[in-house]
Parts: sequence; C-alpha cells; structure tokens
Amino acid sequence: MRHKHGYRKLGRTSSHRSALLKNLAIAIIKSGKIETTLPKAKELRSYIEKLITRARKGDFNAHRAVFANLQDKESTNKLVTEVAPKFANRNGGYTRIIKTRIRRGDAAEMAYIELVSE
Repeated sequence: MRHKHGYRKLGRTSSHRSALLKNLAIAIIKSGKIETTLPKAKELRSYIEKLITRARKGDFNAHRAVFANLQDKESTNKLVTEVAPKFANRNGGYTRIIKTRIRRGDAAEMAYIELVSE
C-alpha cells in the first residue's frame, strides 16, 4: 500500500528515474509543452516547479543549483534568464497538466504538461 509514499517509482531504478525526470525537464524547458503519460507528468510537475522556484533568484548560485539537476547548459541558461523571470510574482503553480487521450498500444493515460504563460 502506498500510505503517503513520497514519490512515484514509475517502474524504474532510482538512477533511471532521475535521468528520466532530468530529460523530461529539459524537454519542457526547451519547448514549453510536452505530451507524456499522466503519472510521469504528475511527477515532473514537482521536479520542474522546484527548479523554477530555485531559478527565480537569477544569481550565480541559482545557475549552479539548476545546472546540478539538469546537466545541460543551454536549458539551464534558458530557465534562469527567460522562463523563471516570467514567474517572478507567482507563488508556485508554474505548470498545467491537461489529460488528452488513452494511448492505443498499452492503454496508458496521456497528458500534456505545459508551462503556464501568464
């Protein structure tokens, strides 16, 4: 039983799961909107919102903290200089999850996760 367990395992080892979240985060920073399975989207929401909150400061330490998680210079720079300043006066809720369809091959629930543009 789950009983308030802290995160979804997504059927992966811890290293595979962290790599998956890192790659999904890089994809959403680059494109602004991605389609993935619903459990992955819900897990990514927590991961990316913590990164955006950290990046909102915009100083050197913010760059270092974000780069430690993403390991991608281009997306780190985009997150700290372009994406995070848009959310300067917003207290969380930087992403939106929209359920889309049932995937034909394995009947997985699919969803769009996007950065809110207000």
